[in-house]
Amino acid sequence: QVQLVESGGGLVQPGGSLRLSCAASGIMFSINAMGWYRQAPGKQRELVATITSGGRTNYADSVKGRFTISRGNAKNTVYLQMNSLKPEDTAVYYCNAVVVAATSLHLYDVWGQGTQVTVSS
Repeated sequence: QVQLVESGGGLVQPGGSLRLSCAASGIMFSINAMGWYRQAPGKQRELVATITSGGRTNYADSVKGRFTISRGNAKNTVYLQMNSLKPEDTAVYYCNAVVVAATSLHLYDVWGQGTQVTVSS
């Protein structure tokens, strides 16, 4: 069973910065891609940023130029550096990993428990 553990959320003023971290643990063959999604109250979960095992990144238009996604050297961690935060960035942020199963080599999604990010003065 693969688990994702997130950290780094909190309360920050508009214009401030936060760095989210997510680490995967458990038995797996590999991780294809990792990413961050967010869900604000009353809204659907939306993509924030993703990064493949090869380092290709994809960002939501609303965060381009402000957020940066990266993976650790061990490839089982992912980070989201969030700069110039706005009140509309307030949401629960979820880490996601597309995992390759250890025996079957099938792909499946794993989600973290979520971390709250609140941008307010």
